[in-house]
Amino acid sequence: MCSIARFCLVEPVLLQIRVVSNLKCLFRVYRTASSALLLDDDHVFDTSPGVPVDDLVEINIQKCQLRVGRKRNEIRVMKRRSRIHRKHVLSPVVVKVFKSLNWEVARHIKFSTTMKKYGFSRSIDAFRTVVNVLALAGMHMEVYALLRDIVCYYNKVNLDAFELFPILLESPKDAARSVIVFDLLIKVFAANSMLENAVDVFLQAKKTGLELSTRSCNFLLKCLAEANRREFLRSLFEEMKSTGPPPNVFTYTIMMNFYCKGNFGEADIDTRQATEILEEMERNGESPTVVTYSTYIYGLCRVGYVESALDFVRSLISANGLVNVYCYNAIIHGLCKKGELDEALKVLEEMKSCGISPDVYTYSILIHGFCKQGDVEKGLYLIEEMKYSNMEPSLVSYSSLFHGLCKKRLSDISLDIFRDLGAAGYKYDQTAYSILIKGFCMQGDLDSAHKLMEEMVRNNLAPDPSNFESLVHGFCKMGLWVNALEFFNMMLEGGILPSIATCNVIIDAHCREGRVEEALNLMNEMQTQGIFPNLFTYNAVINRLCKERKSERALELFPLMLKRNVLPSVVVYSTLIDGFAKQSNSQKALMLYARMLKIGVTPDMVAYTILINILCHRSRMCEAYNLFKKMTENGMTPDKISYTSVIAGFCRIGDMRKAWALFNEMLQRGHLPTVVTYTSLVDGYCKMNRIDIADMLIDEMKRKGITPDVVTYNVLIAAHRRRGNLDKALEMLNEMKENGVLPDHMTYMMLEWLLKAKKLKTRRSKD
Repeated sequence: MCSIARFCLVEPVLLQIRVVSNLKCLFRVYRTASSALLLDDDHVFDTSPGVPVDDLVEINIQKCQLRVGRKRNEIRVMKRRSRIHRKHVLSPVVVKVFKSLNWEVARHIKFSTTMKKYGFSRSIDAFRTVVNVLALAGMHMEVYALLRDIVCYYNKVNLDAFELFPILLESPKDAARSVIVFDLLIKVFAANSMLENAVDVFLQAKKTGLELSTRSCNFLLKCLAEANRREFLRSLFEEMKSTGPPPNVFTYTIMMNFYCKGNFGEADIDTRQATEILEEMERNGESPTVVTYSTYIYGLCRVGYVESALDFVRSLISANGLVNVYCYNAIIHGLCKKGELDEALKVLEEMKSCGISPDVYTYSILIHGFCKQGDVEKGLYLIEEMKYSNMEPSLVSYSSLFHGLCKKRLSDISLDIFRDLGAAGYKYDQTAYSILIKGFCMQGDLDSAHKLMEEMVRNNLAPDPSNFESLVHGFCKMGLWVNALEFFNMMLEGGILPSIATCNVIIDAHCREGRVEEALNLMNEMQTQGIFPNLFTYNAVINRLCKERKSERALELFPLMLKRNVLPSVVVYSTLIDGFAKQSNSQKALMLYARMLKIGVTPDMVAYTILINILCHRSRMCEAYNLFKKMTENGMTPDKISYTSVIAGFCRIGDMRKAWALFNEMLQRGHLPTVVTYTSLVDGYCKMNRIDIADMLIDEMKRKGITPDVVTYNVLIAAHRRRGNLDKALEMLNEMKENGVLPDHMTYMMLEWLLKAKKLKTRRSKD
């Protein structure tokens, strides 16, 4: 390589070489040369004052002419387009880094600052040279820092980071020297969540013929797994197996962890793939580590294959395989999740017999399992066993115990243990406080819960939303709405956003107290805070508005629900249908029923019963009976209220044959008729002048212990009055008084008529 080329590496000068040959002109621009040469002192440009810079340039040009002339018989005309500018010279700093390999010098060269002074071309040339030289010198951390600086700048100014590979590649012929640089570039991209860029570097390196390290590929695999980039992960793994770098035990363990990750019972766990990974390792002569085995065991347990995991552990032990406490912890955790706590205790004894000592986590898993199931005594026994084994229980173990005691409404005992722990030097955490606060709220001891929250604050532990919400729910449960609102407002003032569940509790409290306007105002305030009402919220407000006979206003909430993508449930429809029915607006109720069917909402028993009752009162018995049959066809068993509605409807129109058939069907289904059922039948038969059947039904009522009410007596009195049987009517009136049934307005009207009729009859008999 000519001297001028070496010179241009540290001080790029635009030189134009015009070559005249066969009537052609060739133009070449020399910018950089291999940075590896700069490791030798004789290849580093010396800026000593012995030779003027311009003279040195001329000397190198002449040398270059002579060397080229030996190879080719051509006429060359050299032209220097510009002189070297000494302003903003980058070369002394770069040379100093090369000669000393001093990181303290290099770390002050910021890519963004260099860009402002020298422009992109000079800056990237210098940085490429520096990172390659430092990489060859084994200064990997320093190379990583410089590459990160470049990548951060690219992101900041929105440059295409995919172009970094060809820019940083020194020379395709000497690409092997760049392996370290691209290993580290992959790590920089992966660590900064630029996974597509990292994968692209891997692929470009493959095309160039570079053999990257397994370690950098493993790091990329790990980042892809954590980001759940399944397709990239599998492709990279397959590429490593087919073309290199060859996977090692850590590669397989990363893949094992990916296929076994997730929570217990989740579908994203692929134990089949995990098993194949294990088998492939053994075929390729890679010995799984204890981490590999424990990861596989956790995967099996997470999908519920606890027995298979236990068999696998036993086979490892019999083959003198690698098994540790984490393997057994996974199995014990899996058994506890399944509620098989006695089996979990047997596994505890089995691991002890195999010489594997349980740790704090082993006992914590068991304590949590037993306390969650309500067996607090066993939890206490396990804590004592830990102490006997010179193992100090963690606060997590005690928190599980607190939770179990509070569920049994033994919060006072929990608090005593809590105080003893503080005296023993345990540092209280927020979790323990939260469990106790919730426990006292469940017991209704809101004063103790409030004091514990104040103690939290004194101990520099900030209450979280769940602490406030426990108190809000507790006060609402006790009917202390004012206190609940006080803590709710305290949350808002403290900048703590309540959950939708807590907002719903307050809204429901407002509605129960008849303060529907306050509930609506809170709904609006929730939305401004980014807390959007759900179905429960709307249902509470609609229910209250319907009770206040404001069904039209409740219906106005439907568009707001749909706007928030909250679809009205069958309960909401039933509430509105009932509201309109009670306001005698049967037309609106039937319209809502039609809308339900249109959007595919199947009415429930309540909705059907209300609709049947509406149709029966309007004497539309054909439609009512069809709804009654449709209810049965939809898999709902009519109850005594539904039967009574239809029976009363047929009695009202005088169709006693159908009414009696339905009455017998009701008895066959095991439904006990109510006083309303009997009264409807009595009224129907009385209107048909079948007083005999009416009397039979009254006797049946009395035998079954169903006391006639004021409506029943009014029906009988009216029937006897119509037949002119005044004495029998007065007899019914006296019986009514003897049975403690208070007369109503209708009774008094009939009594007045009976007295007048009796006086008239007496006067006529005297005449």
